[in-house]
Amino acid sequence: MNSTKRSVWQFPWRYTESILIVIGLVIVGFALQLSVGKVDFVQLAYPLNIVVGSGMILFLLLFAFARNTQFYQWFSGVPFSVSLIGGLLVLGIAMGLIPQMQKLDPHAHDIWTLLGLTQVTSCWAFVLVYFVTLLSLGSLIVRRLIRFNWRDYAFYFNHIGLWILLFASGLGAADLRRYVMYVYEGETEWRVYSDHGDILELPIAIQLNDFVMEEYPPKLTIIDRESGKAQPEGKPDYFQIDERYPEGRLDKWELRVEKYIHQAVRNSDSTYTEVPMPGATPAVLVKITNTETGKSFSHWVCGGSIAQLYMMAPLTETLGLVMTQAEPKRFMSDIVVYTEDERVDSAELEVNKPLKVGDWMIYQYGYDNIAGKASNYSSFEMVYDPWLPAVYVGIILFAMGSVCLMWSGNKKKRKGDTE
Repeated sequence: MNSTKRSVWQFPWRYTESILIVIGLVIVGFALQLSVGKVDFVQLAYPLNIVVGSGMILFLLLFAFARNTQFYQWFSGVPFSVSLIGGLLVLGIAMGLIPQMQKLDPHAHDIWTLLGLTQVTSCWAFVLVYFVTLLSLGSLIVRRLIRFNWRDYAFYFNHIGLWILLFASGLGAADLRRYVMYVYEGETEWRVYSDHGDILELPIAIQLNDFVMEEYPPKLTIIDRESGKAQPEGKPDYFQIDERYPEGRLDKWELRVEKYIHQAVRNSDSTYTEVPMPGATPAVLVKITNTETGKSFSHWVCGGSIAQLYMMAPLTETLGLVMTQAEPKRFMSDIVVYTEDERVDSAELEVNKPLKVGDWMIYQYGYDNIAGKASNYSSFEMVYDPWLPAVYVGIILFAMGSVCLMWSGNKKKRKGDTE
């Protein structure tokens, strides 16, 4: 029996040709990376990304006239799709294994930097594979839509959602802007600094009415009075101040909290009183007992702030009991936001509780770490992403399609079991 062996590059193309073409795309991408540098997405900002996106859609519609050719069948088929996904997967693994840089060191000349693998999403190899994936997936969707069948609803949800997600997140990356705005209490700010240090005026302004911080009670620890290092070195021990559990022990000293004031100011050389005011700081009166000698004494301990000096309780000539800085439990900014078309009054902005105003997302970013709760300014991360609604639509459709695929698969399985 005679059998003819199909040669490479003979239609119909399968996995061998598909893998070779994806490898070729990666090689071409690395060559472009070495010759012209990384992809500058800023050049693809609005309205150019609209033009490119419209061109892609027009290409898919015109390309559909060749849907009966072997090339179209391969381009929108499983072997090429799997190969493209494999290429994206390999580049994704590289992104996870190789440290990614926000800004490149101009003096870095290692192989990973030269090939663009320290900024994978801006690497030509990734962009080319991603771009061809969009065209391949879009060709498949158009081919199936031409032969529309209601029973394929799960496929349409899943694949159209994925295409919209990839399309919007890729082309929308050029319009994404991130800035950090610093606003002082009682003032209104609309200016930010660009990556190059230039002052930019945004079409959105923030007025900071008040900055509020809540803190956890601080801790006590023993330090070396000469070096300032917590003891024992390498693995220091701490006593958490908690009025419900006033007793504890550090090394050979037993501690008992006699009085704790979270907002205290010094009213003499060695005592504190409660005064809720900017610059107030936690202070604790603690009874300290040496378990070896049985001697005990009471002493105020304070961690200090920009307005208050710290106070240490001396234990020996070389050791002292000190208070750590209180850790923030919650910080919030009471703001008013202005745009050309809208005003948002008295919005309370917290970490993980952003505010959406038009196409802008405003996040609580930071404050004056040295001043702590006495900070007189608050910083906000301003994110402009007009493509975000389209990304959400893609995610929702993709999730609906995935659920429908699982449901229809289980339905077929149950039908087969009953038969």
